[in-house]
Amino acid sequence: MIKRFTFNHYEVNCYVVSDEATQQCAIVDPACEASFEDSQLLQYLEEHHLVPAMILLTHAHVDHIAGLRQVCEHFKLPVSMHREGRKLLRQAEAYGAIMGFAVDDMGDLDVVEIEDDEVLKVGGLDVECRYVPGHCPGSMCFVVPADKAVITGDALFHFSIGRTDLPGGDYGTLIEKLKTRVLTLPNDYVVLPGHGIESQIGKERKYNSFLV
Repeated sequence: MIKRFTFNHYEVNCYVVSDEATQQCAIVDPACEASFEDSQLLQYLEEHHLVPAMILLTHAHVDHIAGLRQVCEHFKLPVSMHREGRKLLRQAEAYGAIMGFAVDDMGDLDVVEIEDDEVLKVGGLDVECRYVPGHCPGSMCFVVPADKAVITGDALFHFSIGRTDLPGGDYGTLIEKLKTRVLTLPNDYVVLPGHGIESQIGKERKYNSFLV
């Protein structure tokens, strides 16, 4: 099961991927900015008796990690991310000041580095890691075959793609990686983006003007 929350003034989609059989879960992009958003997330976990096994980042732009420190400290878990995103993690406080996020320095958080094609276990669920840079360094998509879904962060949106004009972005790389690492999924897989509404792989392959 995958539950979506939308947090902070950038309207970031945070996901909880859970295995109902074991009641383990992964929190993807903990973007909680306000205390009431923290409460929404915690209340959902408590009501469904879910125990977080890991905290995953699609990427480390500050809007996606606004609540990362609080969640890591609350559950006493490291953050799991691609190594190329660690520089952005260290820069979170500086970027936060520019973008209106009052976040602490993240450079001292414990990090577990995850790799392209690595398969993570959340209870009995497989979560496949696919490295899709181009929007920013360290950008990961997470495929959950049991739910026929892919969490794409800011790489792929409904009929659009992530911006590539920020530091570390590269348009050609993003297009190539989306075509070879994401659009190769079956047509009926649901696309769960970092902002906005969900889509489907088949629809993106047919109607996304950046990828046709």
